[in-house]
Amino acid sequence: MRGVHTFESVEEFCLHVLESPDLESKLVPPRGPDGGRLGEASTGKPIFIDRPARADLIQIRNGSDKLPHLHELEDPHARAVCLERFANHELMAVELFAWALLAYPEMPAGLRRGLLHVLEEEQGHVRLYVDRLNDLGSGLGQNQLSDYFWQQVPGIRASTNGPAAFLCVMGLTLEQANLDFSLLYRDAFRRHEDELSAAAMHEVHLDEIGHVRLAARWLTKVTNAERDVDAYAEHVPYPLSAARAKGRRFDVAARRRAGLSEDFIDYVRHARPYRKTDPSATR
Repeated sequence: MRGVHTFESVEEFCLHVLESPDLESKLVPPRGPDGGRLGEASTGKPIFIDRPARADLIQIRNGSDKLPHLHELEDPHARAVCLERFANHELMAVELFAWALLAYPEMPAGLRRGLLHVLEEEQGHVRLYVDRLNDLGSGLGQNQLSDYFWQQVPGIRASTNGPAAFLCVMGLTLEQANLDFSLLYRDAFRRHEDELSAAAMHEVHLDEIGHVRLAARWLTKVTNAERDVDAYAEHVPYPLSAARAKGRRFDVAARRRAGLSEDFIDYVRHARPYRKTDPSATR
């Protein structure tokens, strides 16, 4: 099906991604009848999709099992469990970028164009992981798949600035965190002589730098903020926070390459999770 299905508009493509239950349909690239990239134009009518269609095998649910410890990755099954989790994260990202393009047609054309480009790169990440899973004799849907990314949609929708909230959630929290996690697992796979999985993680890491850069650049534009850290602090929807925008290995160089300010980098580096007694947790 790759490269065969074409679309008349971005809206038609995004609805296809969200309403198709099977994996392969969700990975069809955004191409027009002439085979070229779809333009960023919108009909101007918001469309909200509560949940993506998913076949039974790849259905998402609340919760998931813990990932294997890094020292367990000498076991091919443990590596497959990790790769399956990562593949689902990327698939949810594909779906949520499609969701945002439908939900916020008022976004500037340049931002819509950028999000569509990121969506297509996320499709490539899913393929990377699924191909590696197949190499290991596994596949997507062997374990329970979490709906964690989709749990953030109500917070985005409740925001007075939906595009800003979306950029904070996807680009500046979840994808910023993956700047760290992708390197952590790249090096863990490499230590256990799985260079193919390590190479996939490295490719994802490089793409994530561009994704974070896009989100940071447009966040200040859609909020008219002078500082990225101020825009993020104001618009990231609870319960997400900067504490979720990092991993145990904090990669400063990647964040600088993504164009984050030193103030934002320090803000994330020192962020702590909400406490139940924290008054801000009730907002």
